[in-house]
Amino acid sequence: MLNTEIEDTFTEAFSGVFCRIIITADDEATLRRAAEDATSTPSIVIGRIEAGVERWLHRSETPDKRNGAILQFWAEVDKKDFNNSLKTLGVELSYRIRQDILVKPFTAVFDALPEAEDRMDMMERIGHCGDGYEWVEKRFGRAVIVVPLMVPDFIIERYLGYARGVMGANFWIMCKTKEAVKAAGESALDAIHRVKGVVTPFDVCSAGSKLETHFPAIGPTTNDPFCPSLVKRPGKAHKVPKGVRYIPEIVINGTSLDTVREAMRKGIEATLEIDGVMRISAGNYAGKLGEFKINLRELFL
Repeated sequence: MLNTEIEDTFTEAFSGVFCRIIITADDEATLRRAAEDATSTPSIVIGRIEAGVERWLHRSETPDKRNGAILQFWAEVDKKDFNNSLKTLGVELSYRIRQDILVKPFTAVFDALPEAEDRMDMMERIGHCGDGYEWVEKRFGRAVIVVPLMVPDFIIERYLGYARGVMGANFWIMCKTKEAVKAAGESALDAIHRVKGVVTPFDVCSAGSKLETHFPAIGPTTNDPFCPSLVKRPGKAHKVPKGVRYIPEIVINGTSLDTVREAMRKGIEATLEIDGVMRISAGNYAGKLGEFKINLRELFL
């Protein structure tokens, strides 16, 4: 484990509000398309939501005894008005479910947050896709909305829970080779997803960002001091360690700070003996962004 240096630095994370749902389908191909489509646009930077697949489920683990997946959908907490956060989460969640899950044949959505802070009614933004012909009944011990469709029918649990958690924690895998990026990234993700309650909305991400930008309309732009291709640019200061050619980032959201810390430790640990991984670091903003600070070395004490 000590062959790779872990820098004495920290990542910042911040409060988020999330829904955790189960989706099911008749067959594996439909299930995977629905899960991956619904979580494929992690666009929090433009005021929307980000999402990820927490894990895949055996039919014995789902309400309707079909194969399934647990998905998480996250919105940043508005510290001035929490209701704004809930509105964003509710509206954006409805887009993901309507456009990416409901349209897939024989899919269903169930709540997966038994200890929720509260619940959102899915009738207004999803149930009414039935244009008034939808109905509520009890199935699998849950109150569900049945939305009549041309390929009948879509089922969604009427009330989906939400809770607050921690989002935006990250670590960087500083690599010498392209092969190390692939091997370390896959190993880290496999280890992280063994921890219950976390998602990696960008998986292995090539585009770590910074707060300062010349183009505010875009939002966060490239973290140029850590771009290996800019190292030799005349007059350009950089922070890329010698020999490092690739710096992928892994971002983690989780149901609690302890869960995120465990996932970070597991993910980092899984990369330390991989050939071509030179150093582990993290992105932070001098404490300006997140209220939670996680020191990398302290994860291993």
